[in-house]
Parts: sequence; structure tokens; C-alpha cells
Amino acid sequence: MYTDTDRCVRAVRSKDARFDGWFFTAVRTTGIYCRPSCPAVPPKVENMTFLPSAAACQQAGFRACKRCRPDTSPGSPEWNARADAVARAMRLIQDGVVDREGVPGLAARLGYSTRQVERQLGAELGAGPLALARAQRAQTARLLIETSALPMGDIAFAAGFSSIRTFNDTVREVFALAPGELRRRAEKAHRHQRPQVPGTIALRLPYRAPLNPDNLFGHLAATAVPGVEEWRAGAYRRTLRLPYGTGVVALTPRPDHIGCQLALTDLRDLTIAISRCRWMLDLDADPEAVDDQLRSDPLLAPLVDKAPGRRVPRTVDAAEFAVRAVLGQQVSTAAARTHAARLVTAYGEPVTDPEGGLTHLFPSPQALAALDPQSLALPRSRRTTLTTLVSALADGSLPLGIDSDWEDARARLNALPGFGPWTTEVIAMRALGDPDAFLASDLGVRKAAKELGLPSTPAALTARAAHWRPWRAYAVQYLWATDGHPINRLPV
Repeated sequence: MYTDTDRCVRAVRSKDARFDGWFFTAVRTTGIYCRPSCPAVPPKVENMTFLPSAAACQQAGFRACKRCRPDTSPGSPEWNARADAVARAMRLIQDGVVDREGVPGLAARLGYSTRQVERQLGAELGAGPLALARAQRAQTARLLIETSALPMGDIAFAAGFSSIRTFNDTVREVFALAPGELRRRAEKAHRHQRPQVPGTIALRLPYRAPLNPDNLFGHLAATAVPGVEEWRAGAYRRTLRLPYGTGVVALTPRPDHIGCQLALTDLRDLTIAISRCRWMLDLDADPEAVDDQLRSDPLLAPLVDKAPGRRVPRTVDAAEFAVRAVLGQQVSTAAARTHAARLVTAYGEPVTDPEGGLTHLFPSPQALAALDPQSLALPRSRRTTLTTLVSALADGSLPLGIDSDWEDARARLNALPGFGPWTTEVIAMRALGDPDAFLASDLGVRKAAKELGLPSTPAALTARAAHWRPWRAYAVQYLWATDGHPINRLPV
């Protein structure tokens, strides 16, 4: 979008928050860059230049605006709506792969050479993987500076910087303030707020309005696995398995943001934890684009108008969700939770949660590879499906994650015994993040379709749903919402 100057100028002049994260406005005369909705008086058109990423702005020598804080804007929805190499690379960078494995590790995961990855990212985002990772490190550093009392040296290494000097230089360059100045400004601005719970980091996760929390948090709460997830005091809480340690997160829906409280055993996991929570809640979606497309169908339009901004509830761990999808085949939500809870008790890794009732991490595929099929209270065919899936996940022959090629993953899943269209598509939708995944054979979708006057057979409904592409996963959320199931409402 950043190449369409006229459209960008209109968005800046109208201070349209819908375009935050889509592009950034760099002002030549001041040397700063802003989000489109910056409250400052818009500069003259001839002084504006538009860039596709914060990293591109920083690489061009611009510093972040102190008023609109463009580094905290929602991410571009493009990376969650596409399955090409650039989108997969961006999802991996957001998940901290460059910091952990370097650019060669990123390239290896994508199946490209380092040179090809740098060329593709540079062409589309105006910055290479190192610059993009640096921008993310700067944002993480700012979060820790402003929301914790940690010493600056600890913050530097927790944010992923290799030295304190690099940390200081980057913060000054990006924010035009020294780390100590950032902290003093934050303390002055938030001196009337309630103190944080010791050992936690509290922050706000922004999103593009509108956001309907009913089905999003309702689904996560209604399907919560005891010991791993819970709904407590108006927040969805769950345990996290992270690269450097473990964590517990509490996510609370608010009118203009999602409240996020994180307790981590290793602060180096902060960026990854935030990225995975945003992914799980689909916070980088563009609800205006989704709803406009679905609203063009006269039979869906009343559902969209009634409660716009529905998101797709995802997961923080694709392998975990694949196991849970198999446990949920042809059984009720309560039965699926019971089966999953038994696995958690037997094979999950214990964690400490002084704030609530979380006790375990969901067991890893490697831990589940040791399970005895005869101990599962499942039909024989389902036991075979589960053990085959776990084996493929454990040995790496079935790689599932945010960087998965959606069609390749579907082909690999369909090759496993016991995997049909419903299981494959629900994994594609909620674990892999394909916005066009469609559960045409789902009982709830077919029932809703029939009540609305849509075709109710899978083949006919799939043909009719072609008009909803590429947002059929969101259409599923609107169809599910016609039912009174607990997944469609916030717990009391």
C-alpha cells in the first residue's frame, strides 16, 4: 500500500487508525516517522515519504515519534493473510528466530538461501532480516524499560542485544532518548497507576477496531484444558512453552486493547510470548477488509452487522492443537477437554502458578511419543490416529508452525490415517492461521447454513463459499455464532 501516495496521504490527513501497521509516514524535515493516526498536525505532502516497515524507517535514519509511538502499532495484517516466503519470514522474525538462529537459520526454515531471503525482504519491506529483528529488539527493550524495574544491563540481554553498548546506541537512535530518560518519562506518566504484581510484566496489546471478544475468548475459555488453561476474574489464562523457559499469561479484553500480564522464567522470551499471544488472538487482522467482503453476501450481512469484528481463535502451539483436534473428533467439547486433561496429568511438565489454578504445560510430542495406546479411553481407530500423529510430530516428518506452507501441511495431514477434511481444516484454521480454511463438513456450520438459507451439503456450501474467499475462516466464526454454544459468549 505504501506505494499508493494519494491513498496514504488521505489516511494520514484523516488520522485513520485502520491503516496503522500497513505503512509508516517518514517526515523529511523533522527526521521522525509516525503511524498514520498520529495526533500531530500532518506535515506538508512534499515532506512526507511512505515506507512499509518501522525497520525501513529506522534504516533510512528516521526516529520514532514520541507522541504516536509507531513501534507499538498493530502489525501488518498482510503477514497473517499470505503464505508466501516473505509472509512466512515475517512470522518467523516476529517469533524471534533471527535472534535465536540468525539469518542462516531463518533461511533454512524457509528453504531458501540467505541471499534470496535478504533480497525478497528488502524488495518488499525496505529492510533485511537483521534490520527487522533489530527494530523488534528495540520495541522489546522499550517495553521492559517502561514496564519493569530491571537493571538496564538485564534488559539489554533480555531484549536480544549482544552488548549494553549496542542496546544504548539503538535505543538512542530509534527513540531519540537514552534508556534512563525513557524510564523516567514512563514513571512520570504512570505514577498514578496501581503497582504491578511482583515478577510480572503488564502491557497493552493493540488491535484494529472493531474486535468482538465473545467468540474469541468464549472459544478459548469453553475449550480450555484443565491445568493448562482457565478463565479467572475476567481473563483467559494459560501456560506457555517458550524457547528459553516457561511462562504464564493472563489476557483480558478491554474496550480499546487487550490487557496482557506475563510471568516468565526467562525474560529473553518476552518478544516471543507477545508475538504468540497476538497470534492466538488474531490481533493483527484487518476486520474492515474481512467484514466488507463477507457483508457483500446478503445472507451473511445480517450476522456481520449484528456483531462485527469477529476474530479466529488460534493457538500458541500448533503441535498441541493438532493433538487436541484429534481428541475432539466426533465428541463433545466436554469430552475432548477430559481426554486432553488426562494426557496433561500423565505427561505434562509441572509449572508453578501462584495466581491461579494452572499446573502443567501441555505435553510435547516427544513426551507423548512414550504414551501407551492402550491407556487411552478412545476407540482403536482414534488411538491409531493419535499415536501416528504424535510420532510424525516428534520425529519432525510433520512440521507444523507459523511458518508452515499451508497446502503442504494439508497434504501431509491428509496422508495420516484418520484425518479427514474437518480435522485438516480446523488445524489449518486455528493452528496454521490460514484465513481461508473452511469447515464445510462441520455440523455447526452446516446447521447455521441451513437456517440462513445457504446450501447445507459440504460440496454445495463450498461452492457457495467461493465468494467469501480469502476470508472463509472468518465466515465460519459468524456461522458458528448463530448457535447458543458456550464458545460464542464470554464466561460470566
